[in-house]
Amino acid sequence: MSKSQRPMSMIYWLKYMNLANKITLLRIALVPIVIAFLYIEFPHSDIVAAALFLLAASTDTMDGYFARKRNEITKFGKFIDPLADKLLVIATLVALVEIGRVSAWITIVIISREVIITGFRAIAASDGIVIAAGIWGKVKTTVQIIAIVALILDNIPFRWIGFPFDMIAIYIAVVITIFSGIDYIKGNVYLLKEKK
Repeated sequence: MSKSQRPMSMIYWLKYMNLANKITLLRIALVPIVIAFLYIEFPHSDIVAAALFLLAASTDTMDGYFARKRNEITKFGKFIDPLADKLLVIATLVALVEIGRVSAWITIVIISREVIITGFRAIAASDGIVIAAGIWGKVKTTVQIIAIVALILDNIPFRWIGFPFDMIAIYIAVVITIFSGIDYIKGNVYLLKEKK
């Protein structure tokens, strides 16, 4: 086997990976750290967890920006970027269910939507089709992030005035999640048709 044909080591692979993909991997690396701060109880741990979650969520915009600006869009990036987004949201929601800040059914609805859409994307990819995120998908992500941050913070500062902002935000997120899922399916249902 020639030198050029040898499998790259992980360190070599990471060293020469483009910036956009490194940022995406940072988002994945932040997931267990966010979860750890949700479980560890010490003064202001919720604030740290919320800040780390926002940092992780912000990398979604950053990696896309650098990939386009540097013309470094890769197959690996197309594969890992949406998975990183889903991992961040789903893992955090599951942890929030366990610590009693959100109902399990809400998490189930959100996860179900993501699984269905991932299935559509897989079918599209097998046909060489790349489906860009629609406006409702972007709105869904934004509202989910706002709701999750409110849940991580245990509704502070709104809790001090008796306003259930976190619950209102997560219910709105569920509605938009369902609507965006239906909209996505309607727009891409042709993928399920058998080719003649």
